[in-house]
Amino acid sequence: RMAGETDGFVKIVAEKKYDEVLGVHLIGPRATELVAEAVIALRMEVTVEELIKTIHAHPTMSEAVGEAAHAAHGAAIHL
Repeated sequence: RMAGETDGFVKIVAEKKYDEVLGVHLIGPRATELVAEAVIALRMEVTVEELIKTIHAHPTMSEAVGEAAHAAHGAAIHL
């Protein structure tokens, strides 16, 4: 649940061998607030590990990107 909404998700698609982010799916209310981070990640050829190490302030919508990065590695979210 985020911003009073229960529908939506963030999914990161990454290349398996090099861990490079290939795409980001942003679905739900206020998803447009996360587009800039996704574009930068793609433009800079960021790895999922680098996204995990990026600070995502709490409580913000950007936390969803950090949690999706953890999920892409099969790690626990809501740390």
